[in-house]
Parts: sequence; C-alpha cells; structure tokens
Amino acid sequence: MPETTLFTKTKTVSIGLDRPFTIIGERINPTGRKMLAAELAAGNLDRVRRDAIAQVEAGAHLLDVNAGIPLVDEPALLAECIKLVQSVVDVPICIDSSIPEALERGLEVYQGKALVNSVTGEDERLERILPLIKKYGAAVIGISNDETGISEDPDERFIIAKKIVERAIDHGISREDVIIDPLAMPIGAMASAGKSLLALVRRCHEELGVNTSCGASNISFGLPDRPALNAAFLAMAIAAGLTAAITNPIEPDIKSAIMATDVLLARDENCLAWIRAHRKAKADAGETQASARERRA
Repeated sequence: MPETTLFTKTKTVSIGLDRPFTIIGERINPTGRKMLAAELAAGNLDRVRRDAIAQVEAGAHLLDVNAGIPLVDEPALLAECIKLVQSVVDVPICIDSSIPEALERGLEVYQGKALVNSVTGEDERLERILPLIKKYGAAVIGISNDETGISEDPDERFIIAKKIVERAIDHGISREDVIIDPLAMPIGAMASAGKSLLALVRRCHEELGVNTSCGASNISFGLPDRPALNAAFLAMAIAAGLTAAITNPIEPDIKSAIMATDVLLARDENCLAWIRAHRKAKADAGETQASARERRA
C-alpha cells in the first residue's frame, strides 16, 4: 500500500489506506473569507495564527496555507504565513498557490517535507512545477484537469491523473509522493459528481497505486446544510479509498463522520481515538456547566 510521508522538525504524518484518514485543515485560505483577505492585505496575520492553532486542536493533521489575494506580493506573503504557522504548530503544511514563484518561495522557507497544492495536467504547468517538487524533496497534489478544463467524464479525468503520475516519475519523483485530486464538483450543478469521484478514487488506488485527496467542501457548494452533505460525502469517499481531504476539522459533523469511518474501517485501534474524543467532549461539557453555575451563584 502506498504511503506519502510528510514531516516537520518534530512531527511526521503518513498518508495511506492503512492509516487513519488525513485531515488537511482548509481555513487558512482567503477565498470566500473577506475578513481574512482584508487582514492579509493589511499584513495582519493574527487570524492566521488563531486558525492554525484552532484547526490543530480540532484534529487537523496538516494545514493548507494559501495567501492568494489580489495586489499583494504573494510569494513574500505566503512565505511569512508559512513561517508563522510553523512557529505555532508542529503539523506539516500543504503549500497552496497557483503561482509557481509563490510555491518556490514557500518551499524555500519550509522546514521539513511539505505537500504542494497543486499541479494540473497542462504540459507547461507540469514542466514548471514538477522540477520544484524534485528540487525541494516535496510531495505534490495532482489535479485531474488540463487546458481542456474539467471533464464530466471520469475516464477523461483518469487519463489526466495517469499523465500526471507518469510525468512525475519521469522527473524522479516517487509514486508515493504524488497524491491525485480527482476533483469534487458541486453536486447541485453536476448530479453525477459524487459517483464520478468515488469511481475515480477507486481507480487511482487500484490502477495507479497512489493516494488521493480532494477539496471536500466543493461537493456541497450552493446547497443548504452543507456540513451534513460534506460529512456524508466524506464517509462514502473514505470507504471508496480516499486517503486525505482538505476540509474543516472544526465542524463537528465532519469530524465525527471521519472518526466514525476510521472506527468502522478498523483504522482506529481499539476505538481509542473515538473513545478519547467523546470523553473529552463530556469533560468539556461538564466544565462549561460548572462555569455557568459559578456565574449564576
């Protein structure tokens, strides 16, 4: 079974089918977060610090870090965010940018082995990003779209995924260091999105021998009660072989669904993580009630 290993100075995380599901915290990303975007533009990284700590406390194994906002020096800002995050938490980072110069600057300052998000199937993009992955000894997420866009045909997306894996190997990058993102598309706009992703996850594992990840929140875009949909989707995708996802560990429905799936797939030895989490929740509730009683007294 393939395992993708990432590390910092003090912590190692391995992604694989025989491991507990890997949660990549999604919140350090200004897309759709106006306050974070405004603060980043002003050079204020306080929210980045708080979000990093909160996500790790909630159970994130990696943190996605994105500093993509208009009219800023993204390479410099991304590097500052990475240095800050590494100073307050010890989990590996998924360095997230569409700009190669920003990815390289992030890799330069990162201490350890990072995950890069991402490379797509265009020849020019592959030849620009893959040498960086090799140079810095990183792992990479390969997204199964190219210059033709995102195909609704899962077979077409698989062909692109295969191309990315083969091209990475040609650049001296091990198969274990390529994670394929088969693309979670909004189910409200594409009725087959869920079924297509599950089929692609299985094929990536069985035919390409690689780990898989996705931006799980995309599946529910535009629909009500998104956490419930995301939680159900993740449980199904994990059962199909998905080994990681960029998602929100702070959302209780999502975290519970992931932990329950690990229990049911025998990836939580003696159910200890599940038991510890529920003991902690009970203890925290007791402390909250005690504080409330003290305030009323």
